[in-house]
Amino acid sequence: MSGELVAAEQVYEGELVDERAAVVRRIESTWRYSRAVPAALKSKQTLKIATKDALAWLLRAPLRCVSAVGRGLVVAARGWRNWVRVRDYREAAEQSEKLADKFVEIRALTLFRWKVTGAVLLASGAALIAGWAVYGGVVLWGAGGVGAAVLAIVGRAKDGSPGRKAVLAGPRSLTWTMDPQVLVDAFRDAKLIGKDESLRLVERASRQGAGWAITVDLPATRKAADVVKHREDLASALAVDEIQLSVERVRGNGGHAGRVAMWVADEDPYASPPIRTPLLAVERWDAWRAVPFGTDARGRRIDLPLVWTSLLIGAIPRQGKTMAERLAAAGLILDPHARLYVADFKNGKDWQAAEQVAHRFMAGDDSEHVLAFLDWLVELVADVQLRYRRMQDLDDITCPESKVTPAMSRDASLDMPITALVVDEVHIALEDRTPVVVQGKKLTAGEQIGELLTWLAKKAPAAGLVLVLATQRPDSNTIPSKLRAVLGSRFALRVMDWRDSNIVLGEQMNTRGYDSSRLLPSHKGVGILRPDGETQAGADLLALTVRTFYMPNEDWREICERGRALREAEGTLSGHAAGQDAAPVLDRAAVVKAIGGPSRDEIELPEPLAAVVDYLGDGLGEREFVPTAELVEALDVEPTTFGKDMGDLGCRPTRQYVQEEEGTRRVRGYLTADIRAAIVEIGSSSVSAVELP
Repeated sequence: MSGELVAAEQVYEGELVDERAAVVRRIESTWRYSRAVPAALKSKQTLKIATKDALAWLLRAPLRCVSAVGRGLVVAARGWRNWVRVRDYREAAEQSEKLADKFVEIRALTLFRWKVTGAVLLASGAALIAGWAVYGGVVLWGAGGVGAAVLAIVGRAKDGSPGRKAVLAGPRSLTWTMDPQVLVDAFRDAKLIGKDESLRLVERASRQGAGWAITVDLPATRKAADVVKHREDLASALAVDEIQLSVERVRGNGGHAGRVAMWVADEDPYASPPIRTPLLAVERWDAWRAVPFGTDARGRRIDLPLVWTSLLIGAIPRQGKTMAERLAAAGLILDPHARLYVADFKNGKDWQAAEQVAHRFMAGDDSEHVLAFLDWLVELVADVQLRYRRMQDLDDITCPESKVTPAMSRDASLDMPITALVVDEVHIALEDRTPVVVQGKKLTAGEQIGELLTWLAKKAPAAGLVLVLATQRPDSNTIPSKLRAVLGSRFALRVMDWRDSNIVLGEQMNTRGYDSSRLLPSHKGVGILRPDGETQAGADLLALTVRTFYMPNEDWREICERGRALREAEGTLSGHAAGQDAAPVLDRAAVVKAIGGPSRDEIELPEPLAAVVDYLGDGLGEREFVPTAELVEALDVEPTTFGKDMGDLGCRPTRQYVQEEEGTRRVRGYLTADIRAAIVEIGSSSVSAVELP
């Protein structure tokens, strides 16, 4: 304690090593990868599965034995009947057209075999009686056991196996859960695999929710995408309604192009009463979290991500379109830091409750409402530009990328809250013919709104703006193709035909097995969701059928009241909801500069590219592929010269599969993406920005 230095012993560095654990790990590794150890004994999981399979086999063994004896008896009876009737000899005589000449011989041989049958029966009966008299009932039991064993062996293969003719097997709806061969036959009947091909079982049939699930591997070169595409054919082969059958490709580390996960519901999964939105049970929500949107056929909750993307909802009237849009907005309403612009062109009572939380609110379908909405868009474009300029001045910790972060959206000093533009019946605004003048050029209000919405859908999501658009007119004439092309998430409820479904979900989605026109009219609120982000069904899932949660007006009003209370407590109530419904601050010059520039029609294109663009029109943005034969016939050009000229312009032909009335055919043609790229390349020398579909 006097402060003097005292010599100490040497300090060694090291660590404790558990030698026993290392030995145990080596033994476990050797046991697990040894070829001499059965697969069922290599882990607790495989042992558990093997034990369950063994117990199930033991429990089913008596019933299977009785069934096999019954089938063996039928097979033996058939064989004896064919033998007695001299069937083989008779068929040979018929094929050689000598049945009349051989009739006497066939008749004599038939009578002889009947006599042999009678003699065998009498001899067998006499032997059994004699044995019973000498040794007692043990002889009868022994003979019966031997006979049953022989019949069981004969009948162990069911009808339908190779070498047997199939007979009526009764309903097939759930037999595949007990016998995988039925599932293989169903795939063969649906022409998804060949007659000589089979399936590999990855996960055996098990109960999941209100149905059965199974995962299989297809034969080599067979694709899971084809199974998804022909889901209706497979449902017919399994004797279930296609709405009960869910087929998905397994992707990621545990999947590959030929792995299929199937789920078959016991009954119509959408026939039960709808489930109310779980947002009623929460006090507040974070806009950065995916919003509870609905459930899939298995009953799994599906949450819809909204930040950094946009949403298009399309359906015919009275299918639940507005409720789906309100579900998407509800999560943003319960975040006091989110700002809402709500435009109701239906002018009903569906959105009245949102007045108490919306920064800007409008309900009406007159021209004055459309022009007011146009001013909103101009204000939002200027706001987005201002946000990007402010991001340039922020450090890399506050703003790592040119995107709004959760912390930035809640920082009042930055003024970059998550902002949602919710528009119901957007087609009314897009179809408005009120003339407006933009930079000396006369346009309709609908055309300018389409340009502004397209710009916002392209540029604004990263700045924190969310577009939620709904329409009951999902056709190519109403919603511009260049706007549809940049809307990330799509939700299609029931529409009239596959064309309208493709307009909402994307080009050729019906050929991939997703067609909302096939949804039943009784399934209100059921649609096909194509999310732009990860859902509970998987991050790599292309689309899935979802039944939206139920949110009647009283629940909607309660959520809006709760959202207003949260904003009042946080001090974020603004705009229309706060009684400050001031006119938008407009910077039209900046907007024109942002979205201005010559359009595709103003660029002078060389032939034959100009003729191709004129022929395709809006299809240049809607279609992904156009066959060469179609262009040659429509433009009346010489094929070789046309191909050479298109190649010189940067459009190289390729081959793709195309769905036609006769079936799927591989044809030669051009990708519209290459055509659009050629337009950009040609116009880049004279313009700085070109708007493409």
